[in-house]
Amino acid sequence: MKKAVILLSGGLDSATCLAIAKRDGFACYTMSFDYGQRNRAELNASRRLSEAAGAVRHIEFPLDLRMWGASALTDDAIAVPEECAHPGEVPVTYVPARNLVFLSLAAAFGEAMDCRDLFIGVNDVDFSNYPDCRAAFIDAFARAATLGTKAALNGETWTIHTPLQNLSKKEIIELGVSLGVDYSRTVSCYNADADGRACGVCASCRLRKEGFAAAAIPDPTRYR
Repeated sequence: MKKAVILLSGGLDSATCLAIAKRDGFACYTMSFDYGQRNRAELNASRRLSEAAGAVRHIEFPLDLRMWGASALTDDAIAVPEECAHPGEVPVTYVPARNLVFLSLAAAFGEAMDCRDLFIGVNDVDFSNYPDCRAAFIDAFARAATLGTKAALNGETWTIHTPLQNLSKKEIIELGVSLGVDYSRTVSCYNADADGRACGVCASCRLRKEGFAAAAIPDPTRYR
């Protein structure tokens, strides 16, 4: 059985990625990051999702990105926006080089587990202003990971799976529901409270709400 590391944030997209990896026959190793994010409830959601999916192992990696902040998710002095960024504008919820850092650590975990497959829920349709969600970046990272690990010496390559790359939020939700994902277990809100209840007004909540409405699927999100 092939192994895969799934970057699991606890949100809607990563939960769908986990279900896809499981459907595709991978033994799943899930990895989350305690990086100083506002939304601590997402870590609890990640643990629940990993356990429910029967993951072989779940890693919660401590990483203090509040040391330099520069994002609404890691700096309390920067307000979380209620509107999505304008086209071509990088939103203040972008965490500097976050996916580059996360993928590097996931590759290290994967190499230790004798794995060459990573899953990440990046998306370029509904919220395309994050530079570290672009397909060009993912392709470049796969090449770098291959060159920078034992894979290069063994004639192997890394595969970074991005099954949600070109899907709308509506399509992601429809796919997840078809795979049995329980979205009530997920937390997407930037300002969720300690119990994981969503604010309902931040940009992430708005995209999530619109996705469920477009899919004509009842929204199971717990709002405060």
